[in-house]
Amino acid sequence: MGFNYVQPGSTITIPAPADLASGDVVIAGGIIGIAAGNAATGESVDVLTGGVFDLAKVGANNFTLGATVYWDSTAGLCTTTSSGNTKIGIAVAVAGASTASVKVRLSGF
Repeated sequence: MGFNYVQPGSTITIPAPADLASGDVVIAGGIIGIAAGNAATGESVDVLTGGVFDLAKVGANNFTLGATVYWDSTAGLCTTTSSGNTKIGIAVAVAGASTASVKVRLSGF
């Protein structure tokens, strides 16, 4: 391993961009992940940057396997709508309108 290696990067510690509860979606610039604990704005928080997470979604949205998942920060929900929202990953299972959540594999960008 090279001398410039820092860490695996699957979990990173950053200042919380907002008040966070464990399991919240975190978007800080180009960093996208899931809060591993509670933190007030500016406090250090561990953020999981990879893996599959079951996240709440817009009720009317249907996700097909492999569909792009976007985060609507206003609603605090996953959505199929790209306009004005942040791409966070892909659906790893079908999630129809009758379901409240979607399984999302976070994507590193």
